[in-house]
Parts: sequence; C-alpha cells; structure tokens
Amino acid sequence: MAVSAFDLFKIGIGPSSSHTVGPMRAARHFATRLERLGLLAETRRVRVELYGSLGATGRGHATDTAVMLGLEGASPDTVDVASVGPRIAAIRARRRLRVLGVHEVDHDPDADLVFSDRVSFDGSPPFHVNNLRFAALDAAGGELLARTSYSVGGGFVVEQELLESSDPHAVVPEASELPFPFRSGSELLDLTRRTGLPIAEIVRRNERRWRTDEQIDEGLLAIWRAMQGCVERGMRESGQLPGTLRVGRRARALHRTLIERAASGAREDPLAVMDWVNLFALAVNEENAAGGRVVTAPTNGAAGIVPAVLHYYARFMGFATERGVIDFLLTATAIGILFKENASISGAEVGCQGEVGVACSMAAAGLAAVMGGTPEQVENAAEIGIEHHLGLTCDPVGGLVQIPCIERNALASVKAINAARMALHGNGRHHVSLDAAIATMRQTGADMHHKYKETSSGGLALNVVAC
Repeated sequence: MAVSAFDLFKIGIGPSSSHTVGPMRAARHFATRLERLGLLAETRRVRVELYGSLGATGRGHATDTAVMLGLEGASPDTVDVASVGPRIAAIRARRRLRVLGVHEVDHDPDADLVFSDRVSFDGSPPFHVNNLRFAALDAAGGELLARTSYSVGGGFVVEQELLESSDPHAVVPEASELPFPFRSGSELLDLTRRTGLPIAEIVRRNERRWRTDEQIDEGLLAIWRAMQGCVERGMRESGQLPGTLRVGRRARALHRTLIERAASGAREDPLAVMDWVNLFALAVNEENAAGGRVVTAPTNGAAGIVPAVLHYYARFMGFATERGVIDFLLTATAIGILFKENASISGAEVGCQGEVGVACSMAAAGLAAVMGGTPEQVENAAEIGIEHHLGLTCDPVGGLVQIPCIERNALASVKAINAARMALHGNGRHHVSLDAAIATMRQTGADMHHKYKETSSGGLALNVVAC
C-alpha cells in the first residue's frame, strides 16, 4: 500500500495509537456508516467488544474512552483534550451517548463495552491481534449492523469489509502508483543512485501524489509545531500520571534543574546534552501517558523519540533550519514505510521492537540525513537503530504506558543520536543491511511469546506490583 508521511505522523491523543487513536477512528467510522446506511434512527443501543491485546490492556490504555468519544463523532486530531473527562463522566452517569452528537442511544460502559480474553469474536485467528467488533442494536435487541475493525498500530485502522473486498487496492492505493515506489531498503538506495536524489526528495516526490510542495511543507511544519507544543506542555505539568502506579512526572523538575545549572555558570558538563535529550523524550511520553495531545511517530508508545532527536537537532546543531526539519521527517518517513510494509509497527504484534525500535531507526536516519549523510550512511544509521532493539518486549506494567515506556523513549533517543553519529563516521558500507534487520525483527516478533506483546502478562508486568 502507498503510505504517506501524514499516515505515519498523525496528531492525536494519548496514551496509545493502537489502543486509543485507532479505536477512536474505528468507532467514528462505524457511527458514520450507520448514518450513511440510514440506520441511525433505528439504533437504540451500541455494543462494542474488544479482543486480543485490546481486551487485555484496553482499560489501562483508555480504549473504552476512545471508543465512546469516537461513537460521539470525535476525531483524535481535533478532540478537545480538556473535555474528555467531563464527557466520559456524563456518559457513565447517564448511561447514554449521542452517536455523532445527534442521536441519543443507550450505552452502559460497564455492560456494552466488553473486554474479552478471546482472540476474536468467533475465536478464529484474527487479521490482527488488536480487533474490535461494533454492533448497533434496535429496540428489540436485534443487530442492525455489525462490523469488525483492526487497529494495526500507529493509529492505522483496517476494516473487515476492505479485507473482503474483491479489489482492496481501489480503497488503498498500491505503492506502484507512486512515481518512485520502493519496497525495500535496497530498492530505496537504488533509486537514490539512479536519480541522484536524496531520500527526503524521493519521499517528497511520492508525497506529491496527494499534496503540493507547499502543502507538504506546511503539513510537516504543523507536525513539528505539535511536537514542540507537546514538549512544552510536558515541561510545565507536574503531579502524578493517571492510574494505579502513582508514577510522578519528572520532566518539569528536570527542566528546572537544567535551566538553573545553565544560569549558575557552573562548569559545563560535557554530557549535559544527554540530559536535554532525556528531558525532551520524558516530556512527550509523560504527556502521552496523561492522555495529552501527541504525534504518532510512528506510534504513541514511541512518540517521544523523533521529537527528542528533532529538538536535539534544532537546539544543538548550529546549522539547523526549517528545511532541515522537513527533510528529517521525510527521511524518517521512508524508514517508517519500510517497517510498516515489511514487518510491523505494532507492539501487540511484534513487541516493543516494533515501536521504540522502529522510532529509533527512523530518528537515526533523519538525523544522519540532516547532518549531511549520504543515502548509504542514512540507511546504515537506520540499521544500527533497529539492530540494537531486536527482541525488545512490550510488557507495560499494569497495562499502562508508563513503566517501562517513558524511560525507554529517553534511552532510545540517545541511542538514535549515537547511531547517526556512528554511521556518519563510516562510509555507508556495513555487514548487516537494513532489510536484513527488518526481516529479523519480523521473524523475532513471530517467535516472541504472546505474553510479551502488550498483554501485561509477562516480563516487568508480571514482576512489578501494579498498585
């Protein structure tokens, strides 16, 4: 399928792209389908069943909240974050919601939102482990319409009817329709050699299928501003994050310490830049854990890495420009596409190597590009970024994106910078290709036990008391 930069980088809300952003989009899609089919007036109740990883960790990831908001017509990129709490409290108190904001139906979250321990509605292996079934019921309790959706990571949603379509490419364009299609790292490098274009320009020319250059630049700079806003909010807020873990925010205190240290004229710490990178990542992921506005990069669980490395570039590279920010994001997009097409960016499917590992790879590539790296050095940076995350499990304690997720983003941000610098000190030739690393990640994810794939039933989630 043809994937855009604006598919990988989506403005949404926390705490999870697969468990919050995707289900909200799926719920809104179901509500609009009811309206389009003329079934809205007959609908008296809406029931939603959550399976697989959604059933296992959906409560901690606010999937129930996302579904209710989506049914009411909310979109992840525009919903007023401050209004979420009162809206959900009102639905729970009244046991009713307004589909698309216009048609009131019965909806008791305790009865009509079912967190199931089954893998799918009928127990058969699903298209993706994150699957949910919507059903609109009439006054007699009969099903007017039922649909299954799959939240496949990064906020991407696949509808069952698309899988059953005789021509799914009519709905989702094929990459071959783009001027410079590529399905592997080797094909991408071949394109750069044949055309003499950098990776960012290859992606830009493909983006022109949907947008003008002005729209591409404006859109990517809007993504950058959203990332900056997330960091700024994260550095301002204090207190505890939601949930039973009682994890305290650290970004605000760290920011104050760094500012005071700089103002005091204390002897410069040669590694102080690491503290700033940690700060940027912590700020984003604390905002994400609190259900704030974030950008999938490529997922919410890994949302802090690309912004942290971009902030490093903008703050500490004296040659940083807006054009550099745009090229960084376009280059990162190319790497994200390779993972999306050839493996997965879903922690529920391949573990955290598919989220934090992929984000590290994307950020390393973007940074190497804007620091003057050749396409071969950029590919090498991306490979280093993922190679040293292979096998990383997804075992969120208490089903929350707090431990180990927040610190993990900070560490991966520093690793991305190091990966870029290592690649730039080489000539682009290396033994393990990015394609080989991606294939290894896919195979490792397939071999990984399900308890390490965002189920909170293994690893740290099993050995840390979540209360």
